[in-house]
Amino acid sequence: MDYEQTTDTDEFTEWERDDGHATIRLRKRADGQFAVRYDQLHQADAGRAYAYETVESREAAEALVAEWRNDSPA
Repeated sequence: MDYEQTTDTDEFTEWERDDGHATIRLRKRADGQFAVRYDQLHQADAGRAYAYETVESREAAEALVAEWRNDSPA
């Protein structure tokens, strides 16, 4: 599925999947690192799927966003 960038502020950038059931958020932390969060709503016993990683640079964070956008299940 495709993602649309829904928010781009000084605080964070967020993309939402077309079906509205997943978001990916990139933000700069106070320590200068970048956090990327993938949150997906599942219709399953396990409930929501959530992934969170911290990386050293904006470039690494953007690469992680691209990877998660391309690998997200439908």
